[in-house]
Amino acid sequence: MNPTATRRLGRTDVQVTQFGFGTAPLGDLFTRVTDEQAATVLETAWDSGIRYFDTAPWYGRGQSEHRVGRFLYSRPRDQFVLSTKVGRVFKAPRRREAFDTGFWAGGLPFDHVFDYSYDGVMRSFEDSLQRLGMNRIDLAIIHDLDFRHHVHAEKVSAYMAQLATGGWRALEELRDAGVIQGIGCGINELGMMPRFLDLFDLDFFLVALRYTLADQDTLERELPYCVERNVGVVIGGVFNSGILASGAVPGAKYDYEDATPEQMDRVSRLDAVCRRHGVPLAAAALQFPLGHPAVASVIPGAVAPEQVTANLKHFQHPIPADLWAELKHGKLLRGDAPVTCIA
Repeated sequence: MNPTATRRLGRTDVQVTQFGFGTAPLGDLFTRVTDEQAATVLETAWDSGIRYFDTAPWYGRGQSEHRVGRFLYSRPRDQFVLSTKVGRVFKAPRRREAFDTGFWAGGLPFDHVFDYSYDGVMRSFEDSLQRLGMNRIDLAIIHDLDFRHHVHAEKVSAYMAQLATGGWRALEELRDAGVIQGIGCGINELGMMPRFLDLFDLDFFLVALRYTLADQDTLERELPYCVERNVGVVIGGVFNSGILASGAVPGAKYDYEDATPEQMDRVSRLDAVCRRHGVPLAAAALQFPLGHPAVASVIPGAVAPEQVTANLKHFQHPIPADLWAELKHGKLLRGDAPVTCIA
């Protein structure tokens, strides 16, 4: 596949490169990254023709936005698409010496509160503009309004109500004013996409982990609903936290956790089929989601320029039709999964 070819994102007028770049790793996700290393990774992506970049305030508690902004602000603004997220407001911690960075190996020392109100969304958006050094962002994404982060149904419902009565109005005002060109929502779990679509006139979803070579349950209800509503999809977490890139090796991660024996076995069988057809597992993983008509882009991240180069090479690797057919025959891929990328 051609990584620099563009696709229209849902009902928006935004054209994104079908190979984009996710920048959570540049917020020191699990591994520290120097400023120089981050700049080199971004330069490699840019020089390769990637023109869609996704970031968020949460990535390194502002670190990723600072790094992305320092790199992109000097590039011609009409030559790239940038998305970031709303839903958290950051502030200095009361006790700096006791600050816990969590799973960020580095990042910046800022606490946060979730806030999906009108003022909270506007504050989040304006803070992002300043961290990025830009006066507009192409796409704004509602971030982490789900059970993974809020656990209890009552809390999720309360934040949904806060968004419905305030934050959504802020996003619509930004879209109507042309400050953003599209409103999205980041989703990591089943069941939330229909819930959002029943309440809000979204333009697209950023779906992380839930439509990959290893997981196609969103074909049951979520993705058909997106097609019906002409809602676009960007795919994050295309490697399911790493295992679809590394294979079933010791310590492999699946959805942010150590892979279970069952997950290791399934990925081993996926890998074996790919090998029989002379296709790297990572190539099949990167290209598979783009067979779906709603999907506009996949956005793998990287912490080294070599990873960017390898991902681009895999994205362009020919995929024979027989590979997809064998995966479906072996029940490793859903029979109704649309495929493309055929050599």
